[in-house]
Amino acid sequence: MLLSQLQKGDSAEIVSINAKPTLRNRLNSLGIMRGEQLFVKGCSLAKQTMEIDIEHTSIALRRSEADKIEIKEI
Repeated sequence: MLLSQLQKGDSAEIVSINAKPTLRNRLNSLGIMRGEQLFVKGCSLAKQTMEIDIEHTSIALRRSEADKIEIKEI
């Protein structure tokens, strides 16, 4: 399942990040890495952006970035 498929209020654990090293490193620097748990705080109307919470940090992601993050719902 991909992060972009989650709805507001859902929680998940990151399984893998299927992105080029540049994007993967940027996401890792924000705390988005395999094994971390996240909570979806909200999505834009067209689901082009989403706000997630990881370790008490709010992060906004584009849909194209969320499409590269494989998760398992918890």
